[in-house]
Amino acid sequence: FDKLRLVINKDKSLPEDLPDDEIDVGVDLNRRGDNSHKIRIRVPFYGGGMSYGSVSITTMLSRIKAAAELGTFCCTGEGGYPDELKPYDDHVITQVATGLFGVKEETIQRVKIVEFKYAQGAKPGLGGHLLGDKVTPGVARMREAVVGYPLFSPFPFHSVYSVEDHKKHVDWIKAMNPRALISVKVATPNDVDMVAVGSYYAGAHIIHLDGSYGGTGAAPDIAKKNIAMPIEYAVPKVHRFLQDEGVRDKITVIASGGIRTPHDVAKIIALGADGVCTGTADLVALECIRCHNCERGRGCARGIATTDPELMDLMEHEWGRQRVINMFLAWRKEIIRILKRFGMKSIKELVGRTDCLVHLDYMKR
Repeated sequence: FDKLRLVINKDKSLPEDLPDDEIDVGVDLNRRGDNSHKIRIRVPFYGGGMSYGSVSITTMLSRIKAAAELGTFCCTGEGGYPDELKPYDDHVITQVATGLFGVKEETIQRVKIVEFKYAQGAKPGLGGHLLGDKVTPGVARMREAVVGYPLFSPFPFHSVYSVEDHKKHVDWIKAMNPRALISVKVATPNDVDMVAVGSYYAGAHIIHLDGSYGGTGAAPDIAKKNIAMPIEYAVPKVHRFLQDEGVRDKITVIASGGIRTPHDVAKIIALGADGVCTGTADLVALECIRCHNCERGRGCARGIATTDPELMDLMEHEWGRQRVINMFLAWRKEIIRILKRFGMKSIKELVGRTDCLVHLDYMKR
């Protein structure tokens, strides 16, 4: 993103004093026109999956409470659905990942959006690993595991090796929760465009593309920087392929992986995404100091990525909620300002507008 710049045509800009309420930054998540929930989020972003165990329940509550107040969603991650989140069911995405930790029929029936996590952009092909230090009694109970033992998620679903198998997964969720929206989270291999269109034909409503440079900090650097395709390359590739298939307006494309600022949000939408999914930015709002000890039980100096009761007391969820809200309200205001400068009244107008971008290496000097 640092090499991309937004190109503003001042002649087309809207008046700066135009009320922000007249600029539409909402995103429709169900474009299939089927009988599933008709969901529209009020901001072009929602919270990505961070599981109970990888982060504290305080962190989860801070993010989900903020999402509820902002009119958007936040994902539970793969570690189950803690009871503390029940009051916010209408703003929770529950995740079904390869380890199937904490996946229960009642939690799938409780929510409006279910996400299949097939891969994570920070470490595709490596699966998941929660060290034994973080498997406390509460985490073990939620994941139906043994206290103190490390937990592994395999990198594939061993029941899914084709689009037809993927459709069986979608049908499985639909049998339990017929009105649920289905989100499919995938990494960004070279054939990510084929994966995206396959997900559409399997019945998905949302294709979530997770590029490299994402993750909470527990992913190895060698994986982050060398396996998945950067999200800036993956999104336009998928956008064009879905257009060629004639289904681009029937599926919502969400991007994540290295999106840190509202300008990054505008850039990735101009490349072809409908909205974004955030993760690390939320943690920075909660005063993450980027010490890269996320995987350790007592390694987080701010009590964010920990399950240790003593360290969890370092943060209070109402404080965390307000911190996340403050950041995202600032993002929303800046995105509206960018749209005004482009002369656009809806964020939909920015989708796929690569003419609004320039790469620094190709700028005329």
